[in-house]
Amino acid sequence: MNTKSSDARDPGRERRPDAPTLVLFTQDLRVRDHPALTAALDRTGTVVPVFVLDPAVAERSARNRVAHLADALASLRAGLRERGGDLVVRRGDTVEEVRALAGATGADTVHVTAGVSALAARRTRRLRAAGLSVRAFPGLTVVPPGEVTPASGDHYKVFTPYWRAWEAHTWREPLPAPDRVALPGGVRPGDLPGDAGRGRGRLADHLPEGGERAARERLRAWVEHGLADYPDRHDDLPGAATSHLSADLRLGCLSPLETALAAGSGPGSGEFVRQLAWRDFHHQVTAVFPDMNVRDYRPRDKEWRHDPDALAAWKEGRTGVPIVDAGMRQLLREGFMHNRARMITAAFLTRTLRVHWREGADHFFEHLLDGDVANNYGNWQWVAGTGNDTRPNRSFNPLRQARRFDPDGVYVRRYLTELADLPGARALTPWREEKAPEGYPPPIADPGH
Repeated sequence: MNTKSSDARDPGRERRPDAPTLVLFTQDLRVRDHPALTAALDRTGTVVPVFVLDPAVAERSARNRVAHLADALASLRAGLRERGGDLVVRRGDTVEEVRALAGATGADTVHVTAGVSALAARRTRRLRAAGLSVRAFPGLTVVPPGEVTPASGDHYKVFTPYWRAWEAHTWREPLPAPDRVALPGGVRPGDLPGDAGRGRGRLADHLPEGGERAARERLRAWVEHGLADYPDRHDDLPGAATSHLSADLRLGCLSPLETALAAGSGPGSGEFVRQLAWRDFHHQVTAVFPDMNVRDYRPRDKEWRHDPDALAAWKEGRTGVPIVDAGMRQLLREGFMHNRARMITAAFLTRTLRVHWREGADHFFEHLLDGDVANNYGNWQWVAGTGNDTRPNRSFNPLRQARRFDPDGVYVRRYLTELADLPGARALTPWREEKAPEGYPPPIADPGH
């Protein structure tokens, strides 16, 4: 079992053996399979589980994720209270609030689940600069970034060899939820967030319930009722036959390791677990290249177009290409988009309209319930040809994609009410109608053939 942490200590600071340990929750909002929490309880017995609502971070997040976060924190607090503890919630700059809490409780060590973003790296550096010992533990991925590396280099740049190494690697054993969590006396828990007013983008019409309890129920239902059909149906746009667990993994309400193990070895498991490996792949790339959200991983000297009107039409689902517009409106309506539709819409923006991938990736990040730096920006760069795709000039013909993955136009009609009266495959090509559908625009670019 590998639950090793990375640690940095201040040799000049005296350590109190009876001091509580701070456990800083970030993207790991659960009590099951939580190495940082388990190690803290093993170390001192008393812990201060803390989550800091940083207004600066919330303002840059999607409203949908802020709303989902409120559910997740309520579920985490309930899980800790069932075990005799509590979740301490503070508002403000994360490092300043953690330092103040450490001073008030006598804690000198912070346990955290290791992140891969530039934000996570800055937070750790600042905590250590504040005189705190920071120990980082696995838990964000199935296989921690850096545990499998090629013979030469610090990370895998291509998925297939990574997948082979990932499959062959020995996974750590998942950890049970603690029986008891002891919180030191005199610590004010603080209030949970009560609204989703902060953040960017549009709030979806309906969001699933967040939190560990709901996430584990979704996982159970997926394994029992959806997993076996996954190989045949995962690209079926109208079928929506994917797991819908990505948001639960994004906030860490589910352990990625437990999710992979829950799939077992039956029908569908291999294909589904491969998708978790893709998630790990992007995380191990981002751990080494934390500028994934702002800079080309592989510069290709592409010439991008500045076209605000085309970008606005794409964002609103008004390009006149139904398969693209359906995906974009699903995003606005649900805070979610089918993975096949994500590839189609991203390719249309970057390859057909030749608008910079950052414009599209930022828009996704402002709306996606499951948006994170590694997967969102890593996948966008893959599609745009600046990332880890070995075929940077890969073709995505939107009409061919529509005919293959939505042949009867069911997905298109679900999200484009203007095309509701066009039967079957006619909904995929409204520009060919003798009378244009009322309220629906003509294509702003070549829709394919």
